[in-house]
Amino acid sequence: MGQIRGCEIPEHLYYDVDNNIWLREEGDGQVTVGLTSYAVELLGEVVSCTLRTVGKTVKKEKSCATVETRDWVGPIKVPVDGEIVAVNDRLAVAPGLINEDPYGKGWLVRIQVTDWENSKAGLVTGLEETLGSFEARMEYDGFSGC
Repeated sequence: MGQIRGCEIPEHLYYDVDNNIWLREEGDGQVTVGLTSYAVELLGEVVSCTLRTVGKTVKKEKSCATVETRDWVGPIKVPVDGEIVAVNDRLAVAPGLINEDPYGKGWLVRIQVTDWENSKAGLVTGLEETLGSFEARMEYDGFSGC
C-alpha cells in the first residue's frame, strides 16, 4: 500500500485521478468502483449515497452515484462505459462506510465494462505512476494531507 500526504493509495488498483475514482479488475470483464481516500478526505463525512440501479447503462464521464456530505452534493463520474451489474446496498443505510473503508466495504458499484482493454489505457496504475499523479493533483489542489 502506498501513501501520499497521508492518504492510502493501493498500488494494485486503477485510478481516474481527475475524478478521484479507483477501479479494481474482477477478472471477468467487470470492475468494482469506489472513491479514493483522497476524495473521502476532500468530501468529509458522507451522509447519503444514491446509487444507479443494477441494469442501468453508464457512459464514460457520467454518474454512477450521487454522494451527499454536510457541505456538498454531487455526482460520482466513472471513467468507463458499461452496465451496472451490482451495487453496494449497504450504503443506503450506512453511507459512512465510504469514509471508514473506501477501498473495501465502501465500494460503490460493479460495472460490466464494454471495452476494458481500451478503457484502462486512460487510467493510472502501479505505485510509482499513481503516487506521482496524486502528488501532482494534491499540489494543484493545495491539499496538505489526510
